[in-house]
Amino acid sequence: MAEPQADEASLEQQLNATSLSSSLTLDQKFAIVRSIGEECIQEDELRNLLDKKPEPVCYDGFEPSGRMHIAQGVMKAINVNKLTSAGCRVKIWIADWFAKLNNKMGGDLKKIETVGNYFIEIWKAVGMDLEGGKVEFLWSSKEINARADEYWPLVLDIAQKNNLKRILRCSQIMGRSEQDELTAAQIFYPCMQCADIFYLKADICQLGMDQRKVNVLAREYCDDIKRKNKPIILSHHMLPGLLQGQEKMSKSDLSSSIFMEDEEADVNVKIKKAYCPPQIVEGNPCLEYIKYLVLPWFHEFTVERSESNGGNKTFKTFEELTAAYESGEVHPGDLKPALSKALNKILEPVRQHFKNDKNARELLKKIKADVEVTFSFSSLNKAEPFDPSWVNAQDLCAQKGSKIQGGVGPFGLLTLASKRLEEFTPVFFRIFKAPNKHADEASLEQQLNATSLSSSLTLDQKFAIVRSIGEECIQEDELRNLLDKKPEPVCYDGFEPSGRMHIAQGVMKAINVNKLTSAGCRVKIWIADWFAKLNNKMGGDLKKIETVGNYFIEIWKAVGMDLEGGKVEFLWSSKEINARADEYWPLVLDIAQKNNLKRILRCSQIMGRSEQDELTAAQIFYPCMQCADIFYLKADICQLGMDQRKVNVLAREYCDDIKRKNKPIILSHHMLPGLLQGQEKMSKSDLSSSIFMEDEEADVNVKIKKAYCPPQIVEGNPCLEYIKYLVLPWFHEFTVERSESNGGNKTFKTFEELTAAYESGEVHPGDLKPALSKALNKILEPVRQHFKNDKNARELLKKIKENFQILGNSFFLECSILFLQQYSVLYYHRQRLFFFHFEALSNVT
Repeated sequence: MAEPQADEASLEQQLNATSLSSSLTLDQKFAIVRSIGEECIQEDELRNLLDKKPEPVCYDGFEPSGRMHIAQGVMKAINVNKLTSAGCRVKIWIADWFAKLNNKMGGDLKKIETVGNYFIEIWKAVGMDLEGGKVEFLWSSKEINARADEYWPLVLDIAQKNNLKRILRCSQIMGRSEQDELTAAQIFYPCMQCADIFYLKADICQLGMDQRKVNVLAREYCDDIKRKNKPIILSHHMLPGLLQGQEKMSKSDLSSSIFMEDEEADVNVKIKKAYCPPQIVEGNPCLEYIKYLVLPWFHEFTVERSESNGGNKTFKTFEELTAAYESGEVHPGDLKPALSKALNKILEPVRQHFKNDKNARELLKKIKADVEVTFSFSSLNKAEPFDPSWVNAQDLCAQKGSKIQGGVGPFGLLTLASKRLEEFTPVFFRIFKAPNKHADEASLEQQLNATSLSSSLTLDQKFAIVRSIGEECIQEDELRNLLDKKPEPVCYDGFEPSGRMHIAQGVMKAINVNKLTSAGCRVKIWIADWFAKLNNKMGGDLKKIETVGNYFIEIWKAVGMDLEGGKVEFLWSSKEINARADEYWPLVLDIAQKNNLKRILRCSQIMGRSEQDELTAAQIFYPCMQCADIFYLKADICQLGMDQRKVNVLAREYCDDIKRKNKPIILSHHMLPGLLQGQEKMSKSDLSSSIFMEDEEADVNVKIKKAYCPPQIVEGNPCLEYIKYLVLPWFHEFTVERSESNGGNKTFKTFEELTAAYESGEVHPGDLKPALSKALNKILEPVRQHFKNDKNARELLKKIKENFQILGNSFFLECSILFLQQYSVLYYHRQRLFFFHFEALSNVT
């Protein structure tokens, strides 16, 4: 939209004429607020807001990092003062977590906080109106941690409702194009900034044009959640750099910027060198600084010249000035000194404040002292040994001075240097190798193992039990060493509460957990209710998800998971994360920061999707969060399915990034196939592929009878796999019952014996299937009885049934279907045909 044509000088006169917005008309308020934005989305909404709401909330923000240039210092003060004069409240979001995410100040929140306070001190000094109580500075880390249970679900919901391509279009807010190789953390950034707007209950987003895309994302999110009052976008102009072609003033390019603490001489030199072509207005940074800083500040701009050169001339509007400049009446040689003088007049109170105010001086001292220097080395192998007799640093420096070459060093920098290095103080460093002080770890750990509860088992026995869980182990030597050194290793397992529980999840997990505890391990089972919400399970309703989670725990208790010894702990992710949000989310963000987007996309399989699928942004969060869970729970072993392997490998790679030696060991268990041919994985969503923990005996018999079980073929035979991974570990034997004429009963103690007999034709599918049905029903019967006889279990089952539609005696159907036209379903269940017909329905659950 075009900028308003109101006379800016008259607007500023209105600002100065009154400090109370009540004396302003609606047109005056609108003109003041609208003058801030190079673009406004939407003007009619802004006018209506100012008419209806006495104190609209405006959102502005900044990342504390480095020095503050005049675009950030002066322009923000001008805009904030305009907003408060028009009756608005301004919430300035100090994005310290975002600065950490962008690795500003080395990602150190303490240093970032110091810089943030320094910025506030500058705004106070330059004249931002902080006295009326209408401007509030809010630290994102503190605000988010205070209400983490509100903030992060909002972030996740925004991520859930936007695909990755949409979020990538917002990458400009981080100063990067979509073509750059982004880290995964930079997918978090737009979702978090969008959430900030709603978290702060902002009516107006007052940010630069470079933030426009994420503000538009916030308006689109309102459409998603059916919210009528959308945040209004006021995008202010981006001041260019001083030199030709510099579209944006940048802190990283010292030649492009004037900084708030620059001395008068610095400003004069920079403006003198600035790009300012005669008679050209377009792309002239000097003219832009006058338009957006000097005229709004002083309401006029005066060029001082000798009488012979035309004498002094004062301009009240930018239009007057540009007309004179384009005609040649005002030359760059006239313009630049006048601009320098005006800018120095604005900046002088800042200089004086930091000279005369004690608190400001102390803060500036911290800022100046807070310099981080990083030295990198390809190798430290050549470092000299350190002699313990060296106790006097001064003597050591005399002995090994800056001119004595060492293995690594000397190296250093010049500090307190004057211009042209007439004077300086050198600081140099040398690296020494410390003597070996490591005690014999084995002997220490042997003492620990003497008190282990599983001391009756040998190391080989422990290793064999734990290793038997995994189809793959990364790495076996690390697993053996862990079991040898640590009495109670921590094992991480987890699940998403959703839908029904099939036997792979119910029986197999019970088997694996009991193996781990018998070998002395502690098992932390992560109830990933937030992940279920992220995946939109149970309609994303955490209460329903919690009910299903408790139902699952009840099943494991009934089926025989050993929960009595105190070695198994169920942890709800939502509660655990909210309890220690200040620890968890920085960990998630650090993992995201250290991995590029391509690497995280390779983990998309953990959500049951291929890399080629169109993922939502939330599904980039998922691997980073699951990886963080491993470290958050202090897990030594990750015991999950082969489908989770990629994210577990990510956790090991993260250890390399953070220089951590003890990597989580990966035990990836086998994925049980579905019942029918070609079904590689038992799936809840494919009812034909699974046996569920609440299936009645007749259900199990019918399903196994129809299962794929080709004679004499072992490979890809689901019935044999169920025997291998469920029946034999449970009963330690498998018995085929037959009449004497068909060979009589036969009991197999090992899977190898069974497969040999099956391949030879000695055991036929007609023998195998009834025996398998019988064994599975024997395992499941305690579950059925528990939900019939236990009062608490019955109450829980009642709640579960309220969340599901029920067919027959034991069939739970969960669905959420959008019907755009007539839709019919035919379903065959327990030898009965069910027919459903829906018409003109909007949403069925």
